[in-house]
Amino acid sequence: MEGRKLPTWALAGLGASQIIGYGTLYYAFSILVPEIAEDIGKSQQWVFGAFSVALLVGSLAAPLSGYLADRIGAGRLMAAGSLLASATLVLMAVSTGPITFAVALALTEIVSVAVLYATAFTAIVQTGGHKAQKSIVHLTLIAGFASSLFWPLTSWLHGFLSWREVYLLFAALNLLVCLPVHLALARLTTTAVFASRGTVAAVGEHRPLANGTLVFSLMLLGFAIEGYALSAILVHMVPLTQALGFGAAGLLVASLFGPAQVASRLINLLFGRELSQKWLAVIATGLLPIGLTILLMTTPWVAGAVMFAICFGLGSGLTSIVGGTLPLELFGPKGYGSRLGWATSAKQMMSAIAPLAMSMSMAGIGVVPSIWMTVAIGIAGVVAFLAIVAVVQGPAGLPRPA
Repeated sequence: MEGRKLPTWALAGLGASQIIGYGTLYYAFSILVPEIAEDIGKSQQWVFGAFSVALLVGSLAAPLSGYLADRIGAGRLMAAGSLLASATLVLMAVSTGPITFAVALALTEIVSVAVLYATAFTAIVQTGGHKAQKSIVHLTLIAGFASSLFWPLTSWLHGFLSWREVYLLFAALNLLVCLPVHLALARLTTTAVFASRGTVAAVGEHRPLANGTLVFSLMLLGFAIEGYALSAILVHMVPLTQALGFGAAGLLVASLFGPAQVASRLINLLFGRELSQKWLAVIATGLLPIGLTILLMTTPWVAGAVMFAICFGLGSGLTSIVGGTLPLELFGPKGYGSRLGWATSAKQMMSAIAPLAMSMSMAGIGVVPSIWMTVAIGIAGVVAFLAIVAVVQGPAGLPRPA
């Protein structure tokens, strides 16, 4: 496995499948909510609540998805996921009421873990081993355009198609574009998985950490905190900036988040090759409370809000990279899928809880105290990743002797 490298066509195909996957299974939803709510006879808040529950249920499936990726190969799992994603989007499109829609939405988020970042990263690692880190960065750079493409695309399609017809079209995209890519990828990852099982560990292969359980727990904690801080702010970003007195400028501030997110990945690709992923995790997480502190200390200065959006976007972009590269650096490729499944579960679970928790907090103690609370939570994430650095680089964290 160590001598293999992910082919260029596979990376390009994975990039396309991630753009379509995130675009159809995640980003399009917010555009279609108003018509969905009217059609099924529920409020928009109810529909968004159903989406949060679906994300929470989907997070519980992530560990199983990671285990299956390790056992049968990530490509096979992604191919099956494409079929199931297409089927669940059709179920959403033909749902007859709020209950059937909510069930179909939950099923969609459950199968999404089989086709999005965690499984795609596993496919890259199964093909490239320790050399997969650069390909992971490339993939996040490509997939970073999912929202920029699918928000306007969905709005344009919705101009002449109903929400049901849009989802039927998206089901076809998963079936006709993503499935062939994943079937082709399956041949690479399945071969690599079965070859690795018959190979004796080579000298110089990644050695287990003496405090592996502690490091793994700290990593899950750090990812969970990242997920909470990002979701709590992003879902409420426009209302937050307006509540702080920025008015229409809040939309301008929010629009800077996406470009900053893509820029962070490009900067890391060009200049971050020698940086340890442990320290990249510290930097990525640290940018979140730094950005929020700038926002609070400079309100209502628009330039300060712009700096906040840039910092927050940079942090978000880097966390996507770290989510795939940190487990690889710490634990190596063996069992990567399972570890990434648990990490994804921790982050997505807190991402699902955060919007409601933030909404309740703002209603209870106010906007500014709620943001300061998120700053404190973000700092706790920085401490978790700094603890990983201390454990791994300290005497007790050195690799065991061969």
